[in-house]
Amino acid sequence: MSNKVTVSVIKADVGSVVGHSRPHPKMMARCEEIMRDGVKAGTINDFYVTRVGDDINLYMTHFKGENHKDVHGLAWEAFKSSAKIAKDMKLYAAGQDILKDAFSGNVRGAGPGAAEMEIAERGSEPVLFFMADKTEPSAYSMPLSRIFMDPFTTTGLVIDPRAHEGFKFEIVDVFKCKKIVMSAPEESYDILSLLGDTTRYAIKRVFSKDPSLDVAAVVSTEKLNVCAGKYVGKDDPVALVRCQSGFPAVGEVLQPFMFPALVAGWMRGSHYGALYPCSVDDSDPTFFDGPPRIVCLGFQISNGKLQGCEDPDSPPGVHKPVDFFAGSVWDEARRKAVKASIYIRQHGPFMPSILGPEEMEYTTRPAVLEKLTKRMEDIE
Repeated sequence: MSNKVTVSVIKADVGSVVGHSRPHPKMMARCEEIMRDGVKAGTINDFYVTRVGDDINLYMTHFKGENHKDVHGLAWEAFKSSAKIAKDMKLYAAGQDILKDAFSGNVRGAGPGAAEMEIAERGSEPVLFFMADKTEPSAYSMPLSRIFMDPFTTTGLVIDPRAHEGFKFEIVDVFKCKKIVMSAPEESYDILSLLGDTTRYAIKRVFSKDPSLDVAAVVSTEKLNVCAGKYVGKDDPVALVRCQSGFPAVGEVLQPFMFPALVAGWMRGSHYGALYPCSVDDSDPTFFDGPPRIVCLGFQISNGKLQGCEDPDSPPGVHKPVDFFAGSVWDEARRKAVKASIYIRQHGPFMPSILGPEEMEYTTRPAVLEKLTKRMEDIE
């Protein structure tokens, strides 16, 4: 057992009410029951069950390190059990993210997504938990670039002695199933030249150059790391970001999401839409299965537990996080996101509303081209 605490977020879409909207309360309650059993058994130290849109997210703290079979097995049990409830109730897409019949040691490659970081707790350890719905891991590339590379977003890069040293980025190449670690600020332009291609590259981890701080952020990129021979994404990704004292401040981490960037995903995972910052309660997709949602919840990590605010509607000791995108200050960003999404949606089946053929999750184009091949003529 490590003396470092591991923060794990494991998520899955295993069924929802009325299309891709939200999990049934019975599914959420079942996950909470299994998590409580995990605490009693000593598998995990603490937990929080939440959602974004139709995705159930399990927050867990423990001392077993990343990719531990017992922790991942607990999440797998929760998702399998809630998927059974969804199937019994004939909910939509029941068991969608359960891609294997049996658990094989961890959830990677089995359907659910995971973001984990093993850290030595500082005197104060604020962590932001990001959850996205109807989009892909590269949706985090622009905001993370601004957070950890742009001094006009993060003043700490200029005035905080430890942040001033810069950060390292682990970037994955989805097509070649490779990764590379690059350093900012000295390689900033090269980093951006890769990340600008959101169809191919995505950030997996960010590290501080200060050895006492180590990992700064991590994104779930499970499907991107599967060498499937074709693009597979739209993973409804989660991300963890550490804040303050050598890392960007909470406000600096949140600021980039005031710009509702266009991201791939949305309906059928085959369109571009503007990333909509919202609360958990406002994360139901209500316009064309979207627009793509982003939720941010904040916890302190305190002695291996999730420290939030006492919940008067829950048993003693149960804490709730700060829901950072719930406030009215984000109304302007939401208005911009809806306006941009309406505009791009009006392109219908024409690009840039729809994605390129190599990214489409659903497309009839190969069948149409095969049917029309004999009718194609050379241009004289």
